Amino acid sequence: MPQFFITTNDINRDIIRISDKENFHHIAKVLRAKIGETLILIDENRTQYRVIIQSIDSCSITTKVVDSKKSNHTLDIQLYLAQSVLKTEAQNLVIQKATELGVKGIYPLITDNCVIKSSVVDAKIDKWQKIANEAVKQCERADFPKVFDKTDLKNFINDKNFDIKIACVERDDKLTLKKCLREINIAPDSKIAVIIGPEGGFSAKELSMLNQQNDIYKVTLGKLILRAETAVINALSNIIYELEND
Repeated sequence: MPQFFITTNDINRDIIRISDKENFHHIAKVLRAKIGETLILIDENRTQYRVIIQSIDSCSITTKVVDSKKSNHTLDIQLYLAQSVLKTEAQNLVIQKATELGVKGIYPLITDNCVIKSSVVDAKIDKWQKIANEAVKQCERADFPKVFDKTDLKNFINDKNFDIKIACVERDDKLTLKKCLREINIAPDSKIAVIIGPEGGFSAKELSMLNQQNDIYKVTLGKLILRAETAVINALSNIIYELEND
């Protein structure tokens, strides 16, 4: 059962009324939930509620709270992904898996070897946000990631909003991601950006641009050459393994 986001305005003591159109449609029409069934709800304060459906009318669902707890389904670290846009199915997978892995935000990158036209990316931002939102519901995350507007590599690497930037550059660097994470000093509240290139890799111009930036750690993910979507999962998973609190 996916969880559904509500606000504290929907709560009256131990009664929660679900009137949001999207939630109502999903629960009543898609899942065809019935009176007496259990739902999982979560509010903006990350309080998760297990509720029982008491009634369903034409536009709302009334539920009664069985129990509640503070959700811990969110990362302690602030992890962001900047990734060269892939073809449709692969890109949808990246959005879904990055969300499941807890990233706070996803930056679609337009790179020299990007296979998707820049104009097409603009029209896909809303769809990618919806994919991220659905993934949040399925994995019971306590927060939503944001899919940002497109940017290019030059603008992103010059963005001063991040404390640490790690670029995965296969074939060209000897520093492994594991060694990088264990050698640099990463404060608990650091904003970490992971940069992943396209299937064809970064262009020579982009590699030169990365090499000129002293504040970007250029790492390899190992001896194997990975597909871009696999590299995203590999990099994020290993960073979480190394840095996330026990």
